This record gives sequence, structure tokens and C-alpha cells, in this order.
Amino acid sequence: MSEPSRAAANKTQEVLGLLGFLLIATAQVSNMILARGVAGSVPPFSIAFFRWSIVALGLLPLVILALREKPGVLRGQGVGIVVAGFLGMFICGGPVYVAGVTTSAINLSLIMALSPLVVLLFSFISGQETVHRSQIIGMMVSLAGAALIIMKGQATIGGGVAIGDLLVLMAMLAWAGYTLMQNRVASGISFLARIGLFAAAGALFSLPFAIHEMWQAPAAAFSGRAALVYLFAGLVPGLFAYSAYAYLGGKFGAVSTSLSLYLGPIVSAVLSILFLGEAPTMVHLIGGALSLGGMWLSLQGKQSGRK
Repeated sequence: MSEPSRAAANKTQEVLGLLGFLLIATAQVSNMILARGVAGSVPPFSIAFFRWSIVALGLLPLVILALREKPGVLRGQGVGIVVAGFLGMFICGGPVYVAGVTTSAINLSLIMALSPLVVLLFSFISGQETVHRSQIIGMMVSLAGAALIIMKGQATIGGGVAIGDLLVLMAMLAWAGYTLMQNRVASGISFLARIGLFAAAGALFSLPFAIHEMWQAPAAAFSGRAALVYLFAGLVPGLFAYSAYAYLGGKFGAVSTSLSLYLGPIVSAVLSILFLGEAPTMVHLIGGALSLGGMWLSLQGKQSGRK
């Protein structure tokens, strides 16, 4: 292949990759739009239970295939799988749908986007990473932006804080913990097979709460609208988002993380305007710029430190 043809092919691949990551970010953020859009009308833990059940069943063939190829590969991994499912699927499931009652989809997305920063902070505290001055500055800037978003620009703690913001903050911390352990638990099988196992654990944790909701409000839990919500949650921000991420992550490596990270809040703002009529406020714009800018500075410093 000639040099111009190779350059054109690389450019095409980059454009297609960017479009692919934009599609992934849209699928991921659609869960935040769903949480806000159906808040109070479809039981939250029922959504979580059916979402993770659909993901677990969809990925079950990959789990079975992995166990056939490597018998005993999961021996001793049970506790890790349960903890990962609890942090990444249970805490980041029902509570996020509950949060949608009192906070906006943009808030949900911006707060959840802080998880890589918390991962870096955890890694530094545990001695796994060395943190440079630029990363510390980035953390402080990003945390200032997050505080502005959570407090809605008010000077007094509590006056502008919504319960939903605190719930999604808890979910973000849980997701950071899940991120730290997801590649260490059941590492002998593929990414999607691991997701299938974690999803099954998350569904089981959500089940008692879902049964309670179904008993208390059967009309809301078993309506046609609820069934569509369960199906959407399981297929779009569930099976599709994870499968597409695994595919594009394999082709583009670590680039996928940064692209999905920075595209998510932007896509969330656009979808919030289109589907929820919730335009970002000045607090969102300033806080979001600080959070994402601080994260970029911190993560760039991390990548530079590895070179």
C-alpha cells in the first residue's frame, strides 16, 4: 500500500473509531437519561434486576465457553466476583435510578465521570501510583468542580445538596472500587465473560429489593412501559455498551477510556435537552469545565509519568 493510501486508511480508521466511541458514550449515558426520565414511575431496583439479568443471560454463552476451555479457572474467585458485582452492578444500579428522582441527568453523568480520578487517588494512597504536581493540581481543580455541581453553587453545605447527588456520589465511589478490581478478579477469562459473572451477582443483590417493589407496586413493576424500560436498560446501556466497548477497546486500547470519559457528559447534556428538556445551567457549565479539565490534567500527568 502506498504512503498516501496508508495515511487515508489510518484517517478513516480514526474517524470510525471516534464515531464508535461517540456511540458507546451515548449508550452509556442513556442509562442516566433513563434514570431521570422514568424516575418515580418504574421501580428502581426492578430496573436494576432486569437490566443485569438480561446482561448476565446475554453473556452466559461466553461464561460457559470460558469454563469449558479452562476448567477450574474460577476456583477461589467467588468472593471477588461477589464484591465486584456488589460494587459495580448493585451500588451502581438501583441507587442511581433512585437518584434520578431528585437530581438531573447532567449531574448524574458529571459526578459518575469523576471515577477515574478517584481510581488514581486510591492508587496513590495504596502506593500503586506516584502522583506528580500537575496531577495534584488537576485533582484539586476537578474536585472543586464536583463540589460546585453537587452544592449547586451555594456557599452553605446542605442548602443545595440533593439526596440524588449523594446517592450518585456513593455510586461513583463504588464504581471506582469496581474499576480497581475488575481486571484482577477472574482475570483468566475474557472481559465480557467477567462482566457476565459480575452482572449475575449484581442481579442477585438487587433481587430482594425488586421483589419488595413488585409486591408493593405490581402495577408499576409489571406494566408494558416497565417492560420496555427493562428491555432498553438491559440491551442499550447493558449488552450493547459493554460489547461495543470490549470490541473498540481491543482495537484502540487505552484511547477508549479517555474518549468515553470526556464524551459522556457532553452527550448527556445534549440528550437531556432533547429528551428531558433539561438544559445545563451556568453551574453545570463551570463545574463541568473544572471537573473535566482537572481530570484531563491528572490523567495526562499519569500517562506522562509512564513514558
